[in-house]
Amino acid sequence: QVQLVESGGGLVQPGGSLRLSCAASGSFFSIDTMGWYRQAPGKQRDLVAAITRGGSTNYADSVKGRFTISRDNAKNTVYLQMNSLKPEDTAVYYCNAVVVVLSIRTDSWGQGTQVTVSS
Repeated sequence: QVQLVESGGGLVQPGGSLRLSCAASGSFFSIDTMGWYRQAPGKQRDLVAAITRGGSTNYADSVKGRFTISRDNAKNTVYLQMNSLKPEDTAVYYCNAVVVVLSIRTDSWGQGTQVTVSS
């Protein structure tokens, strides 16, 4: 099982930046895919960005050009650099990790970190 702990959330003004971090720990050989999801009040949890172990990335259209996902495999940590933040980016951001063993996929989730973009 993978335990995930997010950090880096907070209050920022529109146009500002934040960097989220998610550190993974537990019993696993390697994490195949890590990603960030977000959920605003009254809305579903949506993918923000994901990155494979090899570095292939995928972004939601709403954050392309503004957010950058990266990972440090040696540290089992994934990051989300968020620039040019907008009020609509306000949400709880959740870290996700996918471990695949013998074709069985297991998802783990962090507790979430609040990101608030407001003047």
